[in-house]
Amino acid sequence: MLKIKLAPRGKKHQISYRIVVSEARSKVDGNFTDDLGFYTPQTKTLTIDNAKLADWQKKGAQITLGVDKLLNPDKYPNKPKAKKTEAKK
Repeated sequence: MLKIKLAPRGKKHQISYRIVVSEARSKVDGNFTDDLGFYTPQTKTLTIDNAKLADWQKKGAQITLGVDKLLNPDKYPNKPKAKKTEAKK
């Protein structure tokens, strides 16, 4: 089964991600079938080829949760932080 997922590139603290089509059980930084775009978290830059994305989805490739969160941020709202409780004495 093919998946559309994030493949990390770059150095520590300067990481960027390639959005690739790859076999579901392949290594994260292993071989991939097609390159669809990239995401840079430092600048929040997302560039993706929507025509290729739609074509691969028609062929049966599934989007992973990480890529889906980038493409549809309204679908995953931020969770409110839990309040810390005081320790009982």
